[in-house]
Amino acid sequence: LSRFVLIVACSRVSETGLNMLRSLAMAIVVACFAFGAAPASAGTDVARLTPFKADRVVVFKSERKLILMRGEHVLRVYRVALGRNATGHKIKVGDNRTPEGDYVLDSRLVESKFYRAIHISYPNWYDRARAEFLGVEPGGAIMIHGLPNDVPRDFVGHPAIDWTNGCIAVTNREIDEIWALVEDGTEINIYP
Repeated sequence: LSRFVLIVACSRVSETGLNMLRSLAMAIVVACFAFGAAPASAGTDVARLTPFKADRVVVFKSERKLILMRGEHVLRVYRVALGRNATGHKIKVGDNRTPEGDYVLDSRLVESKFYRAIHISYPNWYDRARAEFLGVEPGGAIMIHGLPNDVPRDFVGHPAIDWTNGCIAVTNREIDEIWALVEDGTEINIYP
């Protein structure tokens, strides 16, 4: 029906008006590509166009969601798997918990046992102080990463099962998107 209405509307527009509409449509398309907009891929929950890069990453552990943000605008939403013991803040090495707090995505690993990985700056000063007070090692090597290189997706149960040792896992296609949309130095806020 909408195509029919558009055809009828266009047939009633003068030749000059039609040329103006074509020019406007072309200008919008060119502007989207010129300013770095890209179509959102299937399987993510958000916008049809993603301008530029994300300036913040937000994770809601209880909802198993990772959200890429630019200002107050949502760019992408991903369903994630977390550490096997996902409830609560990471306290020590080996507790299989995903940390909670404010961190920075500070480096990237191309060579790892997972398909691409972006390092999260855990432990921060608070995590180290807490671990020292408790007499434990805080752990580290917390990442946003893709699936294991040597294990099929169905074997780990991604994303229905929390299967990591405390990291935040997405599919390989999703880590490719995140890799492209997030730069080193980007803030990440991880909430319960």
